[in-house]
Amino acid sequence: MDFKAISDRGLVLLGCGKMGSAMLAGWLKGGLAPGSVHVIDPHPSEWLAGTGVSVNGPLPAAPAVVVVAVKPQMMGAALPQLAAMGAGETLFVSIAAGTTLATYAEILGPRAPVVRAMPNTPAAIGRGITAIIGNARASAADLGLAEGLLAAVGQVVRLEEESQMDAVTAVSGSGPAYVFHLIETLAAAGVAEGLAPDLAMRLAKATVGGAGQLAEEAAEDPAQLRVNVTSPGGTTAAALAVLMDPEAGFPALLPRAVKAAADRGRELGK
Repeated sequence: MDFKAISDRGLVLLGCGKMGSAMLAGWLKGGLAPGSVHVIDPHPSEWLAGTGVSVNGPLPAAPAVVVVAVKPQMMGAALPQLAAMGAGETLFVSIAAGTTLATYAEILGPRAPVVRAMPNTPAAIGRGITAIIGNARASAADLGLAEGLLAAVGQVVRLEEESQMDAVTAVSGSGPAYVFHLIETLAAAGVAEGLAPDLAMRLAKATVGGAGQLAEEAAEDPAQLRVNVTSPGGTTAAALAVLMDPEAGFPALLPRAVKAAADRGRELGK
């Protein structure tokens, strides 16, 4: 993306943990001038020292963008210090889970354009996916700017309503943890069948990683890919009979898990 507008007025990154660091690395690699970036973080990581960005220094009065990347429980203490930037000239992009657009309006005032986003942890390797939704003050240009910034760490999709964010959080935001647990349990099952732990884990990681990439790149949908690898009466069919059981398999288990995550997201947003 063209970083000129940001470079001229500056970008403030509030919080530079794993997700903030991943985004910052993507922006710098994409050509954002380090001198235009202002990081606020009480415990900055050592790698920031070599990037050329400003860390915990003076801030521009009206930067082009403020990216809020602190944990939700830190929001109450962190965001009010930027309330003076809520006059309408600065776009706020938030990746804080559970913090609603209404909450931003209460803290920043009604004139601040805000884009709420939900990325996920594969952003750390540029393979994330982020869903975004803007408030009434966010223009098409604001949404485009937010999308360009978030595209530095993966794909970006736009939502029609903020209420969809809880489902997004439950599917893609929390989803990597479900996949990591699948890898854990698949490897453990291999050990139970006689494989050495290191070999079982290597097989599980490569299988899940490769299958995920194939699912993204193949012309067929995942259901057809499943059929392609399943011979009638074969080994895969035997396993799928267990995993696809309507009462105890994935069709029953995953909806329960996703609903639990979505319900918790709604609770946190109140």
